[in-house]
Amino acid sequence: MARAELVVDCQNIHGEGIQWNARDNRVWWTDIHGQQLWWLDPATGVSGSFAAPGRICCFAPRERGGFIVALAERLAFFDPETGGLTSFYEFEPENPHTRLNDGRTDRRGRFIVGGMNEGSGAADSSVLCVDPDGTVRTLFAGVACANSTCFSPDGDTMYFADTPERRIRAYPYDQETGELGPPMIFADLAAEPALPDGSCVDAEGGVWNAEWDGGRVVRLDPRGRVDRVVELPVGKVTCCAFGGEGLDTLFITTSRLGSTEDTLAAEPLAGGVFAFRPGVCGLTDSAFAG
Repeated sequence: MARAELVVDCQNIHGEGIQWNARDNRVWWTDIHGQQLWWLDPATGVSGSFAAPGRICCFAPRERGGFIVALAERLAFFDPETGGLTSFYEFEPENPHTRLNDGRTDRRGRFIVGGMNEGSGAADSSVLCVDPDGTVRTLFAGVACANSTCFSPDGDTMYFADTPERRIRAYPYDQETGELGPPMIFADLAAEPALPDGSCVDAEGGVWNAEWDGGRVVRLDPRGRVDRVVELPVGKVTCCAFGGEGLDTLFITTSRLGSTEDTLAAEPLAGGVFAFRPGVCGLTDSAFAG
């Protein structure tokens, strides 16, 4: 069991969606409820943030520059340097209780993003695929809280968790079409002390999963068994991504959402970004190809 160390004391309300951007050699993440898009240059330790045009729930660099962003209620292209925003898809307008949540690009540059019901917690949201030409299609429905979206090193498997199920599914993934095959259970996490949140994949095929309310990140080996545990000094761990020179550092976002004064007194670093060198390297996610 290892321990991650604080690298940015940003005190995010709800840090999420962390990722490495190979174009600028920065780690990027979002403070969803703080409505800020953050970055860190690991080489210098310098960090900063941009005001977001709403609650950015997840995002990905775009080949044409800027980012594709999943705002709570819509998909858009956003340039944080200029503030330019172009919306192109409204998410589940018939359901006022759902919003977009977790997402990531596949190895071909499609953006896969899923929603959640932040009102009742009902399983009435969905997972979408955004093709490079801007076409948006539904991959599947019946989702309560989409999380853990990531892809195997060869791109042929998509991992996904509907958080309340406490399981991570593995879908056969057709990289030519972006279509899914029937899922299997990759990891049953019912015995874990917390809920599965965001995930990423290392170069050896291990899945690293942030455990919400568990104060840790676990590595699941290619057969879905926990073989590494990284502890954090805060409970609400949200997402993780490899970055830095050689992609040899695991960066981890955390949250202080819903925390009481007593909890924050006991966990003053909540909402910060942490890092750990696990001895295995990660993979660079593809930019959105549109």
